[in-house]
This record gives sequence, C-alpha cells and structure tokens, in this order.
Amino acid sequence: MSDASLYVVATPIGNLGDITHRAIEVLQSVALIAAEDTRHSARLMAHFNIKTPMISVHDHNERQRVNTIIGKLAAGDNIALISDAGTPLISDPGFILVRAVREAGFKVVPIPGCSALITALSAAGMPSNNFIFEGFLPAKRVGRKQQLQAIADDTRTVIFYESTHRILDSLADMQEVLGADRYVVIGRELTKTFETIHGAKLSELLEWVKADHNQQKGEFVVLVSGAEPPQDQGISKETLRILDLMIEELPVKQACALTAKITGEKKNALYQEALLRKS
Repeated sequence: MSDASLYVVATPIGNLGDITHRAIEVLQSVALIAAEDTRHSARLMAHFNIKTPMISVHDHNERQRVNTIIGKLAAGDNIALISDAGTPLISDPGFILVRAVREAGFKVVPIPGCSALITALSAAGMPSNNFIFEGFLPAKRVGRKQQLQAIADDTRTVIFYESTHRILDSLADMQEVLGADRYVVIGRELTKTFETIHGAKLSELLEWVKADHNQQKGEFVVLVSGAEPPQDQGISKETLRILDLMIEELPVKQACALTAKITGEKKNALYQEALLRKS
C-alpha cells in the first residue's frame, strides 16, 4: 500500500491574502490538484505561481473520478482537493471522493483555512456555542418555506448560504415563516472589496436590502437567530389534581408512576412535587 495522501485544502473565499503558507506548499508539492472548476482555480494558481497539473472534480463527475484518483494514490502520487472557494465539502462536492479514498486505506489530510460560514459567524455577534448549517435554501418557494418551517422553533443559530438571485425572495419568506421580529445578520461578499455585514429584525433588514441594489449583489451568508426557548410552565393544575388523588390512595412512587402514564408528565418532576406535597 502506498503512503500517498489526499490533501483537502482550503482556499480563499475572496481575499487571496487569506491563503495559508501550508496550503501553498501543499499545492506546489503534490502531483495533481483535483479542482471543482479548473478554469476558476487557474487564476489562483497563476497568482501564486503554482504550476501543478489540475483535473476537474465536481458534482457531475465526482463518482467517475474516484478510480482515477485512487489509482494515482496507489502509484504513490500525493493529490490535493480544492473547491472554487473556501473549505472543500462544505456545501461543495468532495465527500464521495474523500470517503472512497479513506475506505481504500489512504490517508486524508485536512489543510484548514477559510470557510464562509465560520467567517460570517465570527463577526455576526450571534450565539455561536450551538449552531446549525443548512447550506443553500431550495430554489423554489414551496421547498424554501418548508425548510424554514422545519427550523422555525430551533433555538440554535441557523446559517444559510444564498445567491444574489434569491436573496430578496428568501428574506421575504423568512419574514413570513419566522416573523418580522426575528433577528437576522447577512454577510455579503465576505473578505472582498465590498464586504457588508449587517444585522436587524427581518422586517427592517428586508427593507434595507430592497432600498440598495448594491446590497442585493454577490454571495451571501445568512445567519438567523434561534427561536426563544419555550418557557417552563411547570406542572399543570390538572396534573397536580390527578397526582393528589393518586397520593391519597397509593404509595408515592406508584402514584407518580401512574400519574406520569396518564398525563405524560415526567416521573421525576412528579416525584419531587409529591415529596413537597407530603411534607
């Protein structure tokens, strides 16, 4: 078995100065670069005088490229995988290849760097200890609203990517599904010349974007604040009435267990309440 590796290399999302020294060294040293779009990546390679040969690996040919790349690894060639921008596999092709390479027994080495969603989250001023990434919302309104409905009650920060063609429609659907007061931050053209990071309630944010055509252009990261967690209402009066009746006739543990079955309330909570009522 060859000791060759597949390097998963993060590249800049805009500002070319964000590439790491390690990424440049790897791209210069490998035998082959597997790029999402070789024409797009050619500009990056030219800027850093990287002359390594490239082949395309994208959504439409990834499965067909697996055997070719594994064959080259078996021959002892190190290979780098890059996407058009940012960290490969994050809402980009590559997971089929990476899994196949690992299952074939070859080492997969991550070369960390830029990621649009982490870049946006770091500057959004939103809770980041617990968040989810949903990728791109569906292009059609019905699917988009269904996905938004699915996260409407999620208390975590939710992160989406969006395109210039759909940003207004997506914000409008968010307002309809999530409510006008939900706080949202958009990160537009991150690390590029016209970078914008702006947050407001959805009703205000939508009008702000509508009012400036320039704010409708480019690539967007949309960060949605989580829903307010449900307030703990405690044990209902009806449940307490049932518990009191059970306690009169049964031992405490049995009374709590039966009340829990009838009402769906948690047994531990009922037991604590029963002890208080018996004291």
